[in-house]
Amino acid sequence: MTTNETSQTMKMLPGDEIRQIMWRYADRFDIQMAEMGARSVARGLIARLVADGERNTHDWTEAKNRMYQAFDESGITAAGLDLEFGGIIDGPRNLALSVISYELAWVDGGAATTSLVNNLALGPIVEKGTPEQREKYMRASMPPAPGEDRKIWRGAFALTEPLPYVGVDTGVVSGRVSVSEWVEGQEPVLQVEKRGRFITNMAVANFITAAVDTEDPRIKSSCMVILEETDEGTFDRGTPTHKMVHQLSNTSDPIFSLKIPASRIVGGYTVKDGVIIPNLTHSEIIEAVFSRTRVGVGVMTSAKLLSAVEPVIRYQRGRFRGAVGIEAGSPRYDLGLQMKEDALHRLADVWATGEAAASLGFETSRVFDQLTLVEKDAHRIFIEQGFGEGRALMKALRKPQSDAIELLRLLAQPAGARDEARVAELQADTLVQFVWLSALGNVLCPACKLWDTGHGANMLREAVSLMGGYGITEDCPGFLFQKWTDAQLEATYEGPEVVQRRQISLTMSNEVFLAQIEQWVAELRALGAAKPETGAVALAEGFELWRWMLAFVGQTKDAHGRPLSQSQRHGVLFPMADAICWLLAARSFVSDVQELAAKGPEHPVVGPEIEGYLNTFTDLGHVQIARAVGEVGRISAELVYGYAASAEKAGDAAAEFQKLRAKVDGSLAGSRLAKDRAGKALTQIMIPEALDYPM
Repeated sequence: MTTNETSQTMKMLPGDEIRQIMWRYADRFDIQMAEMGARSVARGLIARLVADGERNTHDWTEAKNRMYQAFDESGITAAGLDLEFGGIIDGPRNLALSVISYELAWVDGGAATTSLVNNLALGPIVEKGTPEQREKYMRASMPPAPGEDRKIWRGAFALTEPLPYVGVDTGVVSGRVSVSEWVEGQEPVLQVEKRGRFITNMAVANFITAAVDTEDPRIKSSCMVILEETDEGTFDRGTPTHKMVHQLSNTSDPIFSLKIPASRIVGGYTVKDGVIIPNLTHSEIIEAVFSRTRVGVGVMTSAKLLSAVEPVIRYQRGRFRGAVGIEAGSPRYDLGLQMKEDALHRLADVWATGEAAASLGFETSRVFDQLTLVEKDAHRIFIEQGFGEGRALMKALRKPQSDAIELLRLLAQPAGARDEARVAELQADTLVQFVWLSALGNVLCPACKLWDTGHGANMLREAVSLMGGYGITEDCPGFLFQKWTDAQLEATYEGPEVVQRRQISLTMSNEVFLAQIEQWVAELRALGAAKPETGAVALAEGFELWRWMLAFVGQTKDAHGRPLSQSQRHGVLFPMADAICWLLAARSFVSDVQELAAKGPEHPVVGPEIEGYLNTFTDLGHVQIARAVGEVGRISAELVYGYAASAEKAGDAAAEFQKLRAKVDGSLAGSRLAKDRAGKALTQIMIPEALDYPM
């Protein structure tokens, strides 16, 4: 297929059948049902709450509180639970929860956060809790069955501490735990002192998972504990936080001073020589939880971007209707602002960003679902073989890492030229899969959170500006102003942008991840040779330039003799982190379009219209690739020349860089033509007379 000016384009914005293929849940009826439940709540109750002005108050009103019942009745609450405890998702839940977040955030980010917080509170218990803890709190969080006389429990998560990969001591915590009573032969009673900050769900929470540090020699280390509202002492929910955004989530600064049994230490404990030894520190638990939950927040912002496309199209086309002299059937009546290239190109940028952001988020979710399936077996192998922790574990993982790199390099070879038996052998190895998926997830997760919410917020501002003065009014179709402002908060959730850049800077040089890039480059070159219109060759050149830059940074000193690769050189490493995010998002989008190309033609609904969808998606992908590799080129040029005393002193590296940069720039041929075609497609897409949720 070759796209040109006369090719068929997308006739309608993508529907469920398209999305289910692209995001890989066409065969998952359980996820589709959860999606439908979330959509009914979002475009019904939640949209009405926003339209009725419920975002205009900081208080948690009875109207807002109705969301919880709607979540329970629609299956949203149960989607975060194991099947044996009343859940509705068979197997890992990362993709399912991201789909739910996407549907809710399509209308309102605060409502999406409210739905996710109970899963965040359960996260430490689900990931690292004892069997008894997992059963108790998941069963309590399950909505009562018809006729069952039981109150559902809701949770909150109190961290307010440094996160993994921040570059500071994750042992610095504000909460404190000590021994209150310890009668010989009986379970110890602990005293917990904790002040939370910006804690969501506190208006309704019955239990809290909280990070605390020891202030008692009889407790060895930090840990996480579970607090309940009926515990002895002070359970002060705090006053509402006066947020300017996310008003459909309740937030406050609570205070806890409670006595709890030691069995509430998440993951359990042992006693040795009169000292309570938690099985897990709070940072070990946080790392397990936050390695996944950030993805849903990134997906929330991507939903806002894609939800903006239809309202902007409607505004642009209707801009001049009703004015004197604008006759029905005339170009100005039918197209309005869409007669102008600028309006179309800017909207194409918003749309392409939304597609790439969603693709990155859902790919990351799928990676974590795959990782969930192998990591328990991997940890079992570690225990059986006595790998232990720290250096011993790192030593034991050397062979699986080497094998994972071998696997990726084999996969980079043409299918007929590689050793398929060896590929199958390596793919069946649990530890190979574990180190591969871990290396990938350790970059994709913070990249999704950083790029989707950070750049996404910038592009939401662009979407609002495309609505003219209407964009900053309360009744703007699609609630675009609220979505833009909400995105500012989402960029700070679960660690602000510096946290994500820090983690990427520490994980992007993993040899397994770099081997993954090699394999992607090979795929992209093959795709580009077969389908030049995709822009895949440009993306391959962008990855190649980024890899060269990583090596350059690793061996170069600045004009003052200081290495550029020092971990605290944030002015070097953080831009490199930004650059890889751009490339990852574009690649995820390309991958999704190729999935649609492979499976769409056979679909009974999608098949007849597949050419138009593929042409327009291909053009949007090409637009996003051009922007991504342009950012990589800009960032690279600043680093190569910016840390040299002069251009002349940049040395031989500058000449090599110029050759690579020239290849990147030359590979952009045709990208603006793709943007022209994407803009033209926007003029031909049919949209309903009105949004499917209230204004």
